Amino acid sequence: MDLHQHFVRHIEERFSDFFQAPVSLTDAIPVHGGDINQCFRLATSRGAFFMKVNASLFGLDFFEKEARGLILLANTGAIRVPRPLFDGKFHQQVYLVMEALDRGTAGEDFWDRFGRGIAALHGNHADRFGLEYPNYIGKMHQDNTWHDTWHDFYTNQRIMCNVYKAKERQLLDMTQVALAESICARLKDLIPEEKPSLLHGDLWSGNYIATADGLPAVFDPAAYYGHRETDLAMARLFGGFDTRFFIAYQEAFPLQPGWEERVPLFQLYPLLIHLLLFGGSYRGQVEDILRKFS
Repeated sequence: MDLHQHFVRHIEERFSDFFQAPVSLTDAIPVHGGDINQCFRLATSRGAFFMKVNASLFGLDFFEKEARGLILLANTGAIRVPRPLFDGKFHQQVYLVMEALDRGTAGEDFWDRFGRGIAALHGNHADRFGLEYPNYIGKMHQDNTWHDTWHDFYTNQRIMCNVYKAKERQLLDMTQVALAESICARLKDLIPEEKPSLLHGDLWSGNYIATADGLPAVFDPAAYYGHRETDLAMARLFGGFDTRFFIAYQEAFPLQPGWEERVPLFQLYPLLIHLLLFGGSYRGQVEDILRKFS
């Protein structure tokens, strides 16, 4: 067990409060793979659970917002997500305890189920684009202020705010800023309007697994109500999604004509996030998209 004894006692108390009965923690096994948090598989007298710990580097509400996103997705019943139990703060650390999902081997129908599951998730709609609270994408703050139209939301809450940040950090120059402003002025013509769909928000290959029963599960959401092509463009950005995923999605919830040409436009947001997080290696990809649609 690689946790401080006082922290162990604190977590045991939280478990006992949650289950309304005494719970003991017998082991905490480090789980590797993430680059933001420390992760542990907890062995307790009530079974196995998963815990993330962070030194509150990005915000005291970091895991609170993740838990709310998981609940939002889970309540749709569209696709499996780990159910959060509780989040909290202990000294300078914030943490989130949730259901433990065991990794398995993808079943024969894994990609079909995955594509249909995301399509079902996108079938959950809101009246406006955004969410009632801000959250995070990775370790970046994500402003979800409501807008009536996608072009207003995408312009103000996703593209230009991050373009201006990149300019301040000298990651982009005024030429790229002007290109982005020109594109955003034409978004109404470039992207067809749709009903706001509930999105995972950070749908890349690191945020899904095949569970022990061979079925898909997703986690680490950056959820909000947006244009559903956002999730699908993100899934294409870094690879890791079989063609059958996209075929199954298209059969369940067909995209509007011209979606293939719009993929880079929807990839602009995650690429801007990566530019801000990791620096100039992403500048070329951002600039290519800006020039393509200018």
